[in-house]
Amino acid sequence: MQPDVLLQVTGLRKHFPTRSGLFHTGSAVKAVDGVDLTIKAGETISLVGESGCGKSTTGRSILRLIEPSEGEILFRSRAIGGSSETLVNVATLSSSQMKLLRREMQIIFQDPYSSLDPRMNVADIVGEPLRIQGVLTRAERRDRVIHLLEAVGLGGDHAKRFPHEFSGGQRQRIGIARALALTPRFIVADEPVSALDVSIQAQVVNLLQDLQAEMGLTYLFIAHDLSVVRHISNRVAVMYLGRIVEIGSSKAVFSRPQHPYTEALLSAVPIPDPDSARARIRLHGDVPNPSAPPPGCPFHPRCSYATAQCREQVPALRDAGPDQQASCHRIEELTLAGINDH
Repeated sequence: MQPDVLLQVTGLRKHFPTRSGLFHTGSAVKAVDGVDLTIKAGETISLVGESGCGKSTTGRSILRLIEPSEGEILFRSRAIGGSSETLVNVATLSSSQMKLLRREMQIIFQDPYSSLDPRMNVADIVGEPLRIQGVLTRAERRDRVIHLLEAVGLGGDHAKRFPHEFSGGQRQRIGIARALALTPRFIVADEPVSALDVSIQAQVVNLLQDLQAEMGLTYLFIAHDLSVVRHISNRVAVMYLGRIVEIGSSKAVFSRPQHPYTEALLSAVPIPDPDSARARIRLHGDVPNPSAPPPGCPFHPRCSYATAQCREQVPALRDAGPDQQASCHRIEELTLAGINDH
């Protein structure tokens, strides 16, 4: 593991067993099926793809909010190692060790309406991680809450109010303040702006970037809005049917995609010019059943470039240019259209 890497995920899988009546049928929904991911300290890597492709399950499995079925999750922890940095495998930590690790790994949830307890006021919501971890005195926690609210663009006078008294953007700021309470190093932002109006989305994204610069945060940013992803990301990973099919720098992925699925996603990004148009690539058919994925490349039933090899052999994730990888048999043959090509 390189010294500048904060988190390294290898062979991550999450399979949900299916039931028929009272009994397991023996099959499983392969929500995440062999994800490898490396995240450097201080960067933002975005995870994109259609709904149901496994983005949120990947993020929650990394944090062990749901238990992964298989895989190694290496993280450079300071909370578990004391003052020194210790490399730990998150997947094998005990419950007491995981409680310590929560100080360094946090999540911002997608829905600001359901992720806040309506019976708790803002001071209790934001201060709850501090209380659970047993850090600071009550007076210090109160001061810390006010500081956090001011850091996310709210004020100390909001502390005694309840979630129903706030707009969606304000509620998401409260969720961000809660995630920052323990001064974490790594945050999974699970579609943090998808439930917000467009004008509020920009405010929240800019806030996340400002906080990252100020606190040295590392983000796994899960989203399906590629315009937001392009603005905030250092690198982009594209998921399809539980697997990463392309990963690279934001500039490389957007300007010269190497996987047909990435090309199709980029073709749907709106152009902010009424006199311009982009040729939309419409994928035929539905996403395959994750409990019974097709043989060969999982994307081949919907891919207009598919060959006999694609239908028979699973492509490996391999180099496709400087700082870019893709799992496609035809990388050398295809020239795919990116955002800057229109």
